[in-house]
Amino acid sequence: MNVWNQFWWVIFPYLTLTIFVVGHIYRYNTDQFGWTAKSSEFMEKKSLKWGSILFHLGILMVFGGHLVGLLVPKAWTKALGMTEEMYHAGAIFGGGFAGIITLAGIMILLFRRVNVKRVRMTSHISDILIAVLLFIEIAIGVYNTLGFNLFVGGFDYRETLAPWLRGLLLFRPDPTLMVDVPLLFKLHTLFAFAIFGIWPFTRLVHVWSIPLEYLKRSTILYRSRNVQRVMQMSQSQQK
Repeated sequence: MNVWNQFWWVIFPYLTLTIFVVGHIYRYNTDQFGWTAKSSEFMEKKSLKWGSILFHLGILMVFGGHLVGLLVPKAWTKALGMTEEMYHAGAIFGGGFAGIITLAGIMILLFRRVNVKRVRMTSHISDILIAVLLFIEIAIGVYNTLGFNLFVGGFDYRETLAPWLRGLLLFRPDPTLMVDVPLLFKLHTLFAFAIFGIWPFTRLVHVWSIPLEYLKRSTILYRSRNVQRVMQMSQSQQK
């Protein structure tokens, strides 16, 4: 077996996933104050609003599509009565739409990150790095979904890439399944694992912080620092 195939399709994925798990545990135990999205909304709101909405909406749809496409075997969708034509039409048009929305969102956010001076000056190198990696990953994904399928002739990743990933997650990886996978699909996969590898050290950790405490938190009372004004308001209420 080719040594590089063994490295890229067995060692590298397990290495990045290990860093993903251990890195999150380490950061949570050592840097809880940094466990945040580090919002820069007060520096610039307009592009952040649209970029964030498009990106988060799109990434949720993309995640759902990948979950079905990679983890659900072809035999299962066939058993449910879904033909190959139906599946690929949904993958191309539904996945293409979700990909375009996500790509537009990350482009707005990346442009804002490097073009708005106040945002750029307060950005850490990891902020720009993760934005660039996400842009590359999403752009390749959009091309694979639309360009490759519509203009090159298509590629059935459920015959090779999907079984390889399921085998990887079940600790039975078969790197030979990735040998004949087109280059851009390989790069899309490798960039995804690279993002997992640096995830714990970026602002992406905030996706695990679900603010459930806000549901039972008491109402916050804001009081004026102007004591005289507070006393006057109190007296007027008593009258």
